[in-house]
Amino acid sequence: MTAPVHPPLSFKQALLAMLGISLVLMLSALDQTVIGNALPSIVAELDGFELYAWVATGYLLASIVTIPIFGRLGDYYGRKPFVLAATLIFTLASLACAVADDMLLLVIGRALQGVGGGMLIGTAFACIPELFPDTRQRLRWQMLLSALFSVVNAIGPGLGGYLTGVYGWRSVFYINLPLGCIALFFAWRYLPHYRPQQRLQISLDWPGALLIALALGSLQLFVEWLGHSSLALSAALGVVCVVATLMLWRWEKHCAHALLPAALLGVPSLRWLFVLSVAAGAIMFSLLFYLPLLLQGSYGYSPQDAGLLITPLALSITLGAIVNGRIVTRLRNPNLLPLAGFAALLLACLGLAIVGRGASFNQLLGLILLAGLGLGFILLNLTVFTQTLAERQFLGIATALTQSLRLVGGLLGTAGMGVLVNLLYSSNLQRLFIGQGHAEALPLFATPEVLLRPDSAMLEHGQWLDLARDALAQSVGVGLLLCAGIGVLALLVLYRLPPVQLHTPAKQ
Repeated sequence: MTAPVHPPLSFKQALLAMLGISLVLMLSALDQTVIGNALPSIVAELDGFELYAWVATGYLLASIVTIPIFGRLGDYYGRKPFVLAATLIFTLASLACAVADDMLLLVIGRALQGVGGGMLIGTAFACIPELFPDTRQRLRWQMLLSALFSVVNAIGPGLGGYLTGVYGWRSVFYINLPLGCIALFFAWRYLPHYRPQQRLQISLDWPGALLIALALGSLQLFVEWLGHSSLALSAALGVVCVVATLMLWRWEKHCAHALLPAALLGVPSLRWLFVLSVAAGAIMFSLLFYLPLLLQGSYGYSPQDAGLLITPLALSITLGAIVNGRIVTRLRNPNLLPLAGFAALLLACLGLAIVGRGASFNQLLGLILLAGLGLGFILLNLTVFTQTLAERQFLGIATALTQSLRLVGGLLGTAGMGVLVNLLYSSNLQRLFIGQGHAEALPLFATPEVLLRPDSAMLEHGQWLDLARDALAQSVGVGLLLCAGIGVLALLVLYRLPPVQLHTPAKQ
């Protein structure tokens, strides 16, 4: 089937259309990094530390499910209506988050944001090939959009820390309201609506989407509630997850328009790349959401100072991607770059886990920079390798699957880290306080949220506060060690992956 031919856009029309796309994508890009630094302040005010990870995982789960669904619907009805709907949903969900007065309402608002964010990713990126049929022109605009994404991601942590410290955490969500209105106007006014010239015969895989949601949702609940619910409930959730996964695998093998095509998953090298995407997402999102807790709760940094430390994570991801892009095609074995990336990420996680609370600002900065450089060598290559190995008819779904599986990794990583911190903090706290003969102070530090805004009574007993900060640092440290372990597994997977040849001509 040939793609429909549209009149070429003038430079002004192209610029304004891309401005509309850039603004709507900027909303989701900013929200991925700006929220991390605000989370410690949020739980300090709203309580409910047990829902700390849900603020991240609720967004990720909703995005994972909606990306492929609205990508397909965009093929069927055109993309502009879904870009506008996604921007509106995201903006209204930001308002719901800003006015939330308890953690449960905030989690619901974040899930609605995830619906909007998933719709944006599933439709806005696909607008670019329609706007620019010429390959060279399309690549120029895609590079510009990627650069903008990197800048917005880099600004996020520092902006989140500044807004939280000066105006309070609600400003992190309120800022999306004017940005959303501006993005909605430009997308409505300047983004062309290209309808399919003929109604495409696409049957949306609703059973597959439902089974994906059921499998991931039950897995998330199983991990989040592990140790906090009855054994029977945990076992039931585990059974639901396994059954839904098996049903999904069986259904997708025979579905004509599967969200997860069996032919794509049948390529061994692509399966290894998908596993690496999950691993990279687990480590990256664990760092984005739990480094702020470590820096503010254990080290006592303000949100602004924590933002200064975490901003280099996104900046060095960009730097690593730029260096990677210049040398990857010159290597006989491009697999060496993600291999070096996972090695750097592994060392950074290991260093952050073992330095203890005595680490200086510069030591922490160096380790965070190392982690970002590692991710810069990983994320871009996984996408490029996947696009190189996938057949042309699966190029779009393979790229989307890489992004979705990164979010799946983030979902599992943040959920697992949340369980570890909740369980280990309590046991570490009792061990340290009872060992030092301060059992009477245990009720004061029952949850880590009290460390984010210690009151005068705690400040008067500096030894108690230091012990509680040690307990939190040790708890997060175990999670970071597990992230390092995931890095080791990724290195083993890369060892099994045959060298990807980037110099072969494109498939016909």
